[in-house]
Amino acid sequence: MKFPVTIRHRSAKVKIYGPTKHFDYYRLASTVAGRRRMQTFANYSDARAAAQNIAREIAAGSEATALSARQSRDAVAALERLDAFHQATGRKVSLLGAVSEFCEAAGKLRGRTLGEAVEKYLDTVAVVKRKDITEAAAEFIQERESKTVARDGRRPQLSAGYHYNVSMWLREFAATFPGHAVADLGKPHLDAYMAAHAKLAPKTRNERRNVVRMFLKWCVSQDYLAATHRLLEAPHMKHETADTEDIECYTAAELRTLLENADNNLRPVLALCALGGVRLQEASRLAWEDVWRVPGHVEISQTKSKTRQRRLISVGPALAAWLEPYRACTGPIWRKSIDMLHEDFGALRESLKIPARRNGLRHGFVSCHFALHANENLTAAEAGNSPGMVHKNYKGLVTKAEAEKWFAVCPAPAAANVIPLSKDASA
Repeated sequence: MKFPVTIRHRSAKVKIYGPTKHFDYYRLASTVAGRRRMQTFANYSDARAAAQNIAREIAAGSEATALSARQSRDAVAALERLDAFHQATGRKVSLLGAVSEFCEAAGKLRGRTLGEAVEKYLDTVAVVKRKDITEAAAEFIQERESKTVARDGRRPQLSAGYHYNVSMWLREFAATFPGHAVADLGKPHLDAYMAAHAKLAPKTRNERRNVVRMFLKWCVSQDYLAATHRLLEAPHMKHETADTEDIECYTAAELRTLLENADNNLRPVLALCALGGVRLQEASRLAWEDVWRVPGHVEISQTKSKTRQRRLISVGPALAAWLEPYRACTGPIWRKSIDMLHEDFGALRESLKIPARRNGLRHGFVSCHFALHANENLTAAEAGNSPGMVHKNYKGLVTKAEAEKWFAVCPAPAAANVIPLSKDASA
């Protein structure tokens, strides 16, 4: 027999080479997918049978014969793994797709393994936990409640009144969606909640929106809601432009009536607000030591200031005259609750038939101080506000003549003969 023997099937051909002096085996040569492959056989019959099979596969377009035995085993095992992956996840991936995706990812990792990259990624990705809205709201409220407690004589982070309002609105929000988890919320839910409060003033609706935003942000931090949520894009969650609240001031005559008819407990608080620009909440936190510590000034420390920034308030002649009878007093200026302060002031005002004017005492101070000095920076420094806010809201509310009358509201001359109050006069 003359070698090489060519085995043909259609256009495919495979050659069999006979043994040589230095190699006592039959060699089978074929070319598949542009690659030359050699196989060896101990006898001619096995080589011829294999050559016929390979020729038929090549003629049929199969490229499997291009694989070595090891490559074939690897391919079969890889296909089995992909099939198991499909059964577990429902995602079908071809062997070529899997290898291509791996190579692309591995090329970007600069020597790190794909497993390392996945572990690092999973450390940064939160798994959203299902949490009932009512339970989440209760957790949020309880967590913030501790911030309303004053420690080491310091002012609490949150006022009790503000926490009460936030808690009330949040419980109402949660009750709107009974049986829902936080992760179940969609834009229609938030729209429905806000639509139910359509009759409220824009400012009040904005305040409710802020509470919802604050709660959802907290839920993200607790992994109750995905960080990629887009709930705040709901149409009804957009901030509304609210009309500026009308600023009303008491008149100088009304101020005099209020101060002259207030009792010894309430009078210094009203004087500090009207003639010193102190906020009612700030006045309720002050002690007499804050009034007398810095000559000619009332000190509002950062623990007692609304803005948590210390400021000094100039004590003018009128304010000094109203405070002088309390020179010997020590301890808190107001010894009751802030609610009682509002209640007592309201009762006084109603008894004198003076109309209610929201923050009318402080508004009176800021308006008159600005009118008198024409310097928004000076007024802002005294009132603990921003110059821009002073200029925008208080310009032109009163005349200079009216301002002069306001700061001329002093105690009646007879008050000079009154014996100063004892230390416990405000008890």
